[in-house]
Amino acid sequence: MIAQTEEIQLAHEGEEEEDDQVIETTDQTKKKKKKKKKKKTNTITDQENEVDKTCQDSKIATTECNGNSDPKINDGDAIIDADDGHEQPEGNDTSKKKKKKKKKTASGGGSGNQDGPALKQTDPPTIPICQLFSNGNYPAGQIEHYTGSASYRTTSEEKRALDMMNSDIISDIRQAAEAHRQTRKYVQNFIKPGMTMIEICERLEETSRKLINENGLKAGLAFPTGCSLNHCAAHYTPNAGDKTVLKYDDVCKIDFGTHVNGRIVDCAFTVTFNPKYDPLIAAVKDATNTGIREAGIDVRLCDVGERIQEVMESYEIELNGKTYPIKSIRNLNGHSISQYLVHGGKSVPNVKGGEAIKMEENEFYAIETFGSTGKGIVHDDMETSHYMKNFDVGHVPLRTARAKQLLNVINQNFGTLAFCRRWLDRLGQTKYLLALKSLCDSGIIDPCPPLCDIKGSYSAQFEHTIFLRPTVKEVISRGDDY
Repeated sequence: MIAQTEEIQLAHEGEEEEDDQVIETTDQTKKKKKKKKKKKTNTITDQENEVDKTCQDSKIATTECNGNSDPKINDGDAIIDADDGHEQPEGNDTSKKKKKKKKKTASGGGSGNQDGPALKQTDPPTIPICQLFSNGNYPAGQIEHYTGSASYRTTSEEKRALDMMNSDIISDIRQAAEAHRQTRKYVQNFIKPGMTMIEICERLEETSRKLINENGLKAGLAFPTGCSLNHCAAHYTPNAGDKTVLKYDDVCKIDFGTHVNGRIVDCAFTVTFNPKYDPLIAAVKDATNTGIREAGIDVRLCDVGERIQEVMESYEIELNGKTYPIKSIRNLNGHSISQYLVHGGKSVPNVKGGEAIKMEENEFYAIETFGSTGKGIVHDDMETSHYMKNFDVGHVPLRTARAKQLLNVINQNFGTLAFCRRWLDRLGQTKYLLALKSLCDSGIIDPCPPLCDIKGSYSAQFEHTIFLRPTVKEVISRGDDY
């Protein structure tokens, strides 16, 4: 009986040992699983960090040339997601990784992105802007907040939502503006006395075509390069055979435009070599900046013109021992800009007494002022070089086949954008003057002859394009030069 009891006890002890071994084995297995799980978690975390780092370093491009698929509006330190305008909610790891946005910062004044372009521009510039900023985040212009009764717009959620709807438009116009900035910087470096006006215009236009990545009516030059001299204030570009040479004592207005998808940047500056014209340059530049400062949503156009004239005509200039008052040219105006239409219908006067029409939200304006030592009134003069198709013209029957063929060329290459005779020459058109006159006589094409003050006078021009966004006013074409 005692022996049987001892056998039973030994059997129980054996079972307990086996149970202890099983428990110990189970604990070890759990520990191994925990270690494997921990190791796996660390691996995933490392992979996430590596992906984040790769994204930060490489900035994966999401846009193609002349288009922007990244719906963001970047102003200063603010970044707005155009999908919903709110921060993404936290969810599971997978959705969080998909919705994670990298915060970016843009610098105003057209000085470039803080991230910097993906490539370095050549000298002379040849790389298209859409390749320099392949992420589609083009440099912003000068951002100005609305003041007074319109100051609420900066923080209004409703206005921010409206602003986000314009992300594609803003991307297009900023790309065109950056092409303009880099082109004019190049022009300011090479232009000098002794060059022919044709040489200046062709070098400028060749560079501008490369930087805007010219592509039919999707992207290109918005109008011919104006290079009006001295008493001629606007709309002069040389025709073929023009041998005019730039001189040391000339005052030259360089006025050219770029566009992407019809979003036009109209911007101009004045070049002088003789410092005696500095007061004239200062007066016009100050007047243009005044017009930009005064412009805004619900501002009356006549009020802008009154302030421009007040500033412009506070200056005077001494030339050859005689003092001249600097006058605003009263029949040259700034203007609104529409898609594929450089003169959009509203005029921004340079003198008081204009229309009491108000500027409105989402409008583009070219704020341009002209100062003159002459009478301050311009008239048509010299040979016509600028032309533009009438935006509102309907079907007009044409009698000659040559006029029909020329109109077809104009429609395909320029649409309603301005063009010049040199550009028709470039397309291989010959003996087209009679056909062009026929199109002008029928009202299909509008000639834009040079506009001049009295001979012996000097005129200057500065111009910028502004966008009255719902939340802020953006001086699209502002750069480090002016």
